[in-house]
Amino acid sequence: MVEYFNKMTPNGLLQIQNEIERLKKDRPKKIKRLSEAAALGDRSENAEYTTSKKELRHLESRLDYFRKQEQYAEVVRPSTDNLISIGKSTTVEFLEDNSTETFQIVGKQEAEMSELEDNKIFYNSPIGLALIEHGINEIVTVNAPSFSYQLKIKEIKK
Repeated sequence: MVEYFNKMTPNGLLQIQNEIERLKKDRPKKIKRLSEAAALGDRSENAEYTTSKKELRHLESRLDYFRKQEQYAEVVRPSTDNLISIGKSTTVEFLEDNSTETFQIVGKQEAEMSELEDNKIFYNSPIGLALIEHGINEIVTVNAPSFSYQLKIKEIKK
Protein backbone atom coordinates (compact mmCIF):
# COMPACT_ATOMS: atom_id res chain seq x y z
CA MET A 1 0.00 0.00 0.00
CA VAL A 2 1.33 3.43 -0.95
CA GLU A 3 1.26 6.01 1.83
CA TYR A 4 0.31 9.53 0.82
CA PHE A 5 1.49 12.42 2.92
CA ASN A 6 0.52 16.08 2.57
CA LYS A 7 3.64 18.21 2.41
CA MET A 8 3.25 21.44 4.35
CA THR A 9 5.17 24.09 6.21
CA PRO A 10 5.25 24.16 10.03
CA ASN A 11 2.81 27.09 9.82
CA GLY A 12 0.43 25.01 7.69
CA LEU A 13 0.39 22.26 10.33
CA LEU A 14 -0.20 24.86 13.04
CA GLN A 15 -3.20 26.23 11.11
CA ILE A 16 -4.69 22.74 10.92
CA GLN A 17 -4.11 22.12 14.64
CA ASN A 18 -5.68 25.48 15.52
CA GLU A 19 -8.74 24.68 13.40
CA ILE A 20 -9.10 21.29 15.16
CA GLU A 21 -8.98 23.01 18.55
CA ARG A 22 -11.51 25.63 17.46
CA LEU A 23 -13.92 22.94 16.24
CA LYS A 24 -13.47 20.90 19.43
CA LYS A 25 -14.31 23.97 21.53
CA ASP A 26 -17.40 24.66 19.41
CA ARG A 27 -18.70 21.07 19.64
CA PRO A 28 -20.29 21.28 23.17
CA LYS A 29 -22.33 24.35 22.12
CA LYS A 30 -23.62 22.50 19.06
CA ILE A 31 -24.51 19.42 21.13
CA LYS A 32 -26.30 21.56 23.73
CA ARG A 33 -28.25 23.38 21.01
CA LEU A 34 -29.28 20.04 19.48
CA SER A 35 -30.40 18.70 22.87
CA GLU A 36 -32.45 21.81 23.54
CA ALA A 37 -34.06 21.58 20.11
CA ALA A 38 -34.84 17.87 20.63
CA ALA A 39 -36.59 18.70 23.91
CA LEU A 40 -39.05 20.94 22.05
CA GLY A 41 -41.06 17.94 20.93
CA ASP A 42 -42.00 16.54 17.51
CA ARG A 43 -38.73 16.27 15.60
CA SER A 44 -40.34 15.74 12.20
CA GLU A 45 -41.60 19.34 12.08
CA ASN A 46 -38.90 20.89 14.23
CA ALA A 47 -36.77 23.18 12.05
CA GLU A 48 -34.53 24.06 15.00
CA TYR A 49 -33.75 20.37 15.54
CA THR A 50 -33.08 19.73 11.85
CA THR A 51 -30.79 22.75 11.58
CA SER A 52 -28.92 21.90 14.78
CA LYS A 53 -28.44 18.31 13.64
CA LYS A 54 -27.05 19.47 10.26
CA GLU A 55 -24.69 21.94 11.94
CA LEU A 56 -23.36 19.28 14.32
CA ARG A 57 -22.90 16.82 11.44
CA HIS A 58 -21.05 19.50 9.47
CA LEU A 59 -18.78 20.25 12.44
CA GLU A 60 -18.01 16.53 12.92
CA SER A 61 -17.25 16.16 9.22
CA ARG A 62 -14.85 19.12 9.24
CA LEU A 63 -13.20 17.80 12.41
CA ASP A 64 -12.65 14.40 10.76
CA TYR A 65 -11.26 16.11 7.66
CA PHE A 66 -8.73 18.21 9.58
CA ARG A 67 -7.70 15.26 11.78
CA LYS A 68 -6.90 13.30 8.60
CA GLN A 69 -4.92 16.26 7.30
CA GLU A 70 -2.95 16.35 10.56
CA GLN A 71 -2.46 12.57 10.54
CA TYR A 72 -1.00 12.60 7.03
CA ALA A 73 0.99 15.80 7.38
CA GLU A 74 4.62 15.79 6.35
CA VAL A 75 6.20 18.96 7.69
CA VAL A 76 8.79 20.25 5.24
CA ARG A 77 11.34 22.84 6.19
CA PRO A 78 12.77 25.13 3.49
CA SER A 79 15.91 23.75 1.91
CA THR A 80 19.18 25.53 2.64
CA ASP A 81 20.23 25.80 -1.00
CA ASN A 82 19.46 28.71 -3.32
CA LEU A 83 16.63 26.93 -5.11
CA ILE A 84 12.90 27.46 -4.62
CA SER A 85 11.26 24.91 -2.34
CA ILE A 86 8.28 24.58 -0.02
CA GLY A 87 8.37 27.28 2.63
CA LYS A 88 10.43 29.77 0.65
CA SER A 89 9.20 33.04 -0.83
CA THR A 90 10.15 34.17 -4.29
CA THR A 91 9.74 37.34 -6.28
CA VAL A 92 9.11 36.76 -9.96
CA GLU A 93 8.73 38.95 -13.02
CA PHE A 94 5.97 38.14 -15.50
CA LEU A 95 7.84 38.55 -18.80
CA GLU A 96 4.68 39.29 -20.76
CA ASP A 97 4.06 42.63 -18.97
CA ASN A 98 7.15 43.09 -16.73
CA SER A 99 5.02 43.14 -13.56
CA THR A 100 6.43 41.54 -10.41
CA GLU A 101 4.82 39.49 -7.68
CA THR A 102 6.04 37.74 -4.55
CA PHE A 103 4.73 34.28 -3.64
CA GLN A 104 5.36 31.87 -0.80
CA ILE A 105 5.34 28.22 -1.85
CA VAL A 106 3.28 26.18 0.65
CA GLY A 107 1.24 23.00 1.04
CA LYS A 108 -2.31 22.64 -0.21
CA GLN A 109 -4.08 23.23 3.11
CA GLU A 110 -2.09 26.35 3.90
CA ALA A 111 -2.75 27.79 0.44
CA GLU A 112 -6.49 27.07 0.74
CA MET A 113 -6.76 28.46 4.28
CA SER A 114 -4.84 31.66 3.52
CA GLU A 115 -6.23 34.96 2.38
CA LEU A 116 -5.73 35.88 -1.26
CA GLU A 117 -3.53 38.85 -0.36
CA ASP A 118 -1.14 36.50 1.52
CA ASN A 119 0.09 35.30 -1.91
CA LYS A 120 0.58 31.74 -0.75
CA ILE A 121 0.51 29.23 -3.58
CA PHE A 122 0.32 25.46 -3.56
CA TYR A 123 3.59 23.80 -4.60
CA ASN A 124 1.63 21.55 -6.99
CA SER A 125 -0.19 24.45 -8.73
CA PRO A 126 0.94 25.42 -12.24
CA ILE A 127 3.10 28.28 -10.89
CA GLY A 128 4.40 26.18 -8.00
CA LEU A 129 5.37 23.31 -10.31
CA ALA A 130 7.18 25.68 -12.64
CA LEU A 131 9.14 27.38 -9.84
CA ILE A 132 10.16 24.44 -7.61
CA GLU A 133 13.87 23.59 -7.79
CA HIS A 134 14.78 26.64 -9.89
CA GLY A 135 17.10 29.49 -8.93
CA ILE A 136 17.57 33.22 -9.30
CA ASN A 137 17.61 34.63 -12.86
CA GLU A 138 16.17 31.45 -14.33
CA ILE A 139 13.24 31.78 -16.72
CA VAL A 140 10.51 29.19 -16.24
CA THR A 141 7.42 28.41 -18.27
CA VAL A 142 4.10 28.10 -16.43
CA ASN A 143 1.75 25.69 -18.17
CA ALA A 144 -1.71 26.88 -17.15
CA PRO A 145 -4.78 24.97 -18.35
CA SER A 146 -5.56 27.29 -21.27
CA PHE A 147 -2.23 28.98 -22.05
CA SER A 148 1.46 29.20 -21.09
CA TYR A 149 3.52 32.15 -19.91
CA GLN A 150 7.01 32.82 -18.64
CA LEU A 151 8.38 34.05 -15.34
CA LYS A 152 11.85 35.21 -14.43
CA ILE A 153 12.93 34.46 -10.86
CA LYS A 154 14.23 37.68 -9.31
CA GLU A 155 14.68 36.79 -5.62
CA ILE A 156 14.40 33.83 -3.24
CA LYS A 157 13.93 34.21 0.53
CA LYS A 158 13.86 31.56 3.25
